[in-house]
Amino acid sequence: MILAIKLLLLTCIWPTSLLISHSDHHHHYHHHHPQRSFMKRHNSKREIKMRKIDSTKVRPMKSEQLLRIEDHDFAMRPGFGGSPIPVGIDVQVESIDSISEVDMDFTMTLYLRHYWKDERLSFPSTRNRSMTFDGRLIKKIWVPDIFFVHSKRSFIHDTTMENVMLRVYPDGNVLFSLRITVSAMCFMDFSRFPLDTQNCSLELESYAYNEEDLMLYWKHGNESLSTDEHISLSQFFIEEFSASSGLAFYSSTGWYNRLFINFALRRHIFFFVLQSYFPSMLMVMLSWVSFWIDRRAVPARVSLGITTVLTMSTIITGVSASMPQVSYIKAVDVYLWISFLFVFLSVIEYAAVNYLTTVEERKQLKKRGKAAGLYNIDAVQAMAFDGCYHDTDTTDIDLTTFSVPSEESSTRGQAPSTPTLDAARIKRKRSLKGNVGRIILQNNHAIDTYSRVIFPTVYIVFNFFYWGLYI
Repeated sequence: MILAIKLLLLTCIWPTSLLISHSDHHHHYHHHHPQRSFMKRHNSKREIKMRKIDSTKVRPMKSEQLLRIEDHDFAMRPGFGGSPIPVGIDVQVESIDSISEVDMDFTMTLYLRHYWKDERLSFPSTRNRSMTFDGRLIKKIWVPDIFFVHSKRSFIHDTTMENVMLRVYPDGNVLFSLRITVSAMCFMDFSRFPLDTQNCSLELESYAYNEEDLMLYWKHGNESLSTDEHISLSQFFIEEFSASSGLAFYSSTGWYNRLFINFALRRHIFFFVLQSYFPSMLMVMLSWVSFWIDRRAVPARVSLGITTVLTMSTIITGVSASMPQVSYIKAVDVYLWISFLFVFLSVIEYAAVNYLTTVEERKQLKKRGKAAGLYNIDAVQAMAFDGCYHDTDTTDIDLTTFSVPSEESSTRGQAPSTPTLDAARIKRKRSLKGNVGRIILQNNHAIDTYSRVIFPTVYIVFNFFYWGLYI
């Protein structure tokens, strides 16, 4: 009996002790490991926070939600499979930066605006107000792929941000505007340079879409092209700007719409008159001075002729260096080379005068019976050697005719007395002071006399024909 009561008490006490022991152990674990418990709570909060951030990232912007960009495939053009989409263009030319004759190109800065309708971008609006975006939205929607035909370089301005604007209207109409600088080829004709007028054009065309997919046209007709009133160039006067359109055919892809920005440039000639024409005129006139110099003054006439020839060569080289190497003759080449020909002929003219003078005087000496061995050197030979006229050989020259000395005077001049020689020199110098002009005129060769009239007359006639033809 007593044993049964003890077993009953043990049975009641054992579960209670186990429960107390497990509770004490759990309390002891939390008391000794508070940091691990805190780490678990912190990690769970961070996971919740990251889930919130990620859900914000994938959420589209309000404008994109309004335009329903995620609901459409903008890799396709509007109305794909149907009629071609009309894309209107208008251009405002800001400046023509440069014209290069050597590279045959021009650089232009302009505002290029595209107009089209994409119903996929339509949105509800109670006030019918448009939405304007910058370049960040361009990559997410369809835009026309317009490029510049025959362009060498082009770029979109990006200061301080990329100069791109996109404006979307509630009915789906879109305005896409760019500020671009482009360098394009201009096929120039220099046959009348520098009295020329150059016609250049900037051509716009879709690269991928032919006329079956995209119809390119000027938005407002001829008024689609506008220019800044203050556009000016240093060498050209801009005569007109005009807009036109046409079609371009490619054998592999078909027909494409093409738009043209045409402008005419007339060159200012005043710069070239000062740099090329006027100096060449002066050189030609300077070469005529040799016709009035004594034919026996070899150093003066030769140096003058060579100087004018070299100067004309320098002018021609300078003009050619600033021009493209074309295979045809330009108007400035005609003028400069004919001027060079006049200068060159003036040198040849004196060579002929000098040679004929020598031959003529030798004949006169032979006619007067002078043997070649009776004298060592005469005035003509001395002139050929050092270019100086020798007084000792012509002391008794008649100043009225300035002819070659006679046989008698030459014989007397071989051994003159000193007082007689000095008196003759003083007398001749006094006579020269008052008769220099008459002596020069009477002592001229016939070629010099005719050249003084023929050269200026022919050059003046050439100038009348030249300026009448090219202006």
